Amino acid sequence: MGRVTERHRTIRIRDGAVSARADTLVAEEPLEIRLNGRPLAITMRTPGDDFALAAGFLVSEGIIGDGAEVRSIVYCAGATADGVNTYNVVDVQLAPGVPVPDLTLERHVYTTSSCGLCGKASLDAVRTTTRHPIADAPPLRVEPALLSVLPDRLRAAQRVFDRTGGLHGAALFSETGELIDAREDVGRHNAVDKLVGRALTDHRLPLSRTILLVSGRASFELAQKAVMAGIPMLAAVSAPSSLAVDLATETGLTLVGFLRGASMNVYAGEHRIVLDSADAGADAHTDTDTCTCAGARSGAGTGTGADARADTGAHEDRA
Repeated sequence: MGRVTERHRTIRIRDGAVSARADTLVAEEPLEIRLNGRPLAITMRTPGDDFALAAGFLVSEGIIGDGAEVRSIVYCAGATADGVNTYNVVDVQLAPGVPVPDLTLERHVYTTSSCGLCGKASLDAVRTTTRHPIADAPPLRVEPALLSVLPDRLRAAQRVFDRTGGLHGAALFSETGELIDAREDVGRHNAVDKLVGRALTDHRLPLSRTILLVSGRASFELAQKAVMAGIPMLAAVSAPSSLAVDLATETGLTLVGFLRGASMNVYAGEHRIVLDSADAGADAHTDTDTCTCAGARSGAGTGTGADARADTGAHEDRA
């Protein structure tokens, strides 16, 4: 199996001083996912948790929704011409009676801008395909103060990031802020798939009373994965995309962006955020549907503008 990290010689330049040293890099290798022996998708990922990644991917595609629908997940032996197992090909065998999609057709859920479909079609695909509509009853009610500490808890769980500075992180938290699971990957979508796939194999879907936190931005694809797993709240330390906000609004997902300490923006589903009278008043709703929450650090940015965006790479870059 591939290594999570690799060592590579690099030239280090600091304040004009030049030195040679070995640096630790995050590994990136392709993973081919097969369904009942037939190729389905290829993703670039950090090796590790490959079975969970494959299972989570199938959940996000609407192909499976319960652990009982999977008979087995195995690495394919003899993946190269000389018979060497590269551990870069996994085959998911569905349980008897589980319908197999027609793999000659377009993928069930369209997750990238290159799919050629318009935003409305992408939204419709998620809404009509999800096996776990968001149904947290009664709805989660989360204090901004609780959300404000979650990025530090995710960061503390990113062990490989400490060594490489090159991994995205994703974590599931309970509604009381308890860390349930955390995963890392060179691709933020893969990190989420690993979380969802592990929940599937542990028979914990839908994740109806959890908070999903991602270390980067909130794209449509990540919002889609949250919705497909029945997760009611997605928070990100950086910005959401417009289509992610549209999807959150249409499906009832609570979407929080620019989560930086005591400051955050709530783009959709604000009924799950416990707002005091000042936050919930007219000042929080001027000319947009975005609700800005600011806690004790009154000098912190609101999550918009150059100052708020200055540290968007905090979880992605290393000095």
